[in-house]
Amino acid sequence: MRVFNFAAGPAALPLEVLEQARQELTDWQGSGMSVMEISHRSKAFVAVAAQAEADLRELLSIPKNYKVLFVQGGATGMFSAVPMNLTQPDNTIDLVNTGSWSKKALGEAKRYCKVAVVADAAASNYTSIPPRESWKLTPNAAYLHYTANETIGGVEFPFVPQVPVP
Repeated sequence: MRVFNFAAGPAALPLEVLEQARQELTDWQGSGMSVMEISHRSKAFVAVAAQAEADLRELLSIPKNYKVLFVQGGATGMFSAVPMNLTQPDNTIDLVNTGSWSKKALGEAKRYCKVAVVADAAASNYTSIPPRESWKLTPNAAYLHYTANETIGGVEFPFVPQVPVP
């Protein structure tokens, strides 16, 4: 019997996918090496990346005027990358603190810009989202950071916050 992991991060994969990966791990498409070993500059890898982007665009209905970036690091890497790319040191971002991941984002963002915690769920021990009308937004904030799904504490936004900043 197969065990299914429904935790954040890893996910259950169909057995057929795992079997194909096992088959191709040492010899991807007759190349004599795995797809993880081929050069990222090779025609074969460029074709894999192009197909992955095309599949993503179709699956998620991503418009042509949007770029698709394949980057490492997951959310934790983005906690630095977003403020590094969207702010200057004198800019302020707004942040809704709903738990563990929000706190990590806060710590990273503080390294690159000013951070205003516009709502904090500490009073509920990070088990709920502060009511939207209680948020104290910063005029001209560079953007609002909120963690849509605090997987550690189990707090999930059932809405996309409507605010006057990105």
